[in-house]
Amino acid sequence: MTELIVRGPEPEIVEIRLNHPERLNAVDETTFGALGAALDEIAADPSVRVVLLGGEGRAFCAGANYKRHVTGERTATEREAYLQVLLDGCERLRRFPLPIVAVVQGFAVGIGLEMALNCDFIVLGESAELGLPEVAIGTFVGGGVTATLPRTIGLARAKRMVILGERLRGADAVAAGLATSCVPDAELAAAGLAIARRVARQAPIPVRFAKRLLNEGLETGAARTAEHHAILTCMASEDWAEGVRAFAEKRAPVYRGR
Repeated sequence: MTELIVRGPEPEIVEIRLNHPERLNAVDETTFGALGAALDEIAADPSVRVVLLGGEGRAFCAGANYKRHVTGERTATEREAYLQVLLDGCERLRRFPLPIVAVVQGFAVGIGLEMALNCDFIVLGESAELGLPEVAIGTFVGGGVTATLPRTIGLARAKRMVILGERLRGADAVAAGLATSCVPDAELAAAGLAIARRVARQAPIPVRFAKRLLNEGLETGAARTAEHHAILTCMASEDWAEGVRAFAEKRAPVYRGR
């Protein structure tokens, strides 16, 4: 199975869809390698003005694929390389010169939500469930969310999402300012395409400036560096290994603070 489905529904619009519905589109290095290659190809096409990003099946992205962590296949060096690829993937979405519309159905959790938050617009289906469960499984958030999330939804709610793992669903995420709009699931594809068409009708040169300059006002370089260190520290702990095992075994973890 290919990692992505890439198609151009209209001449100025390209759609990328994560293509592992059997694992709810959980992502790994291979996924982000394919995503980077697709974005490179799109950036080289002067006719494209906007990108849609979605997922096949019943979820946008259920987070990172922890299978190899559970089996202990990765060394510490491999874990750091894996982490860098995932965080670079989020950064690539944020810095991509064209606007990206995340079209989200079902789960967008962990790095799935971090990917969506690094897009420019988030259109939700009513089934959408957004969350950051990393702390609950012994690791930490990435994608610059410790800087951008409090500015987006407020510090108190950001703490509830990051520390307590509180999730937002559908219309509640729009009301909190986390997403652009929410529609019935059956109308999601059409709603995402409608936003993309509106972007495509705008003058492309100022649109590129708008994306870059608005994002520069929320530069998160220091936060991303700190998040990277926090994640690596967590991944080296006994608690992280316990959290990943407990997640795979569908049980409550027992943390010991070491």
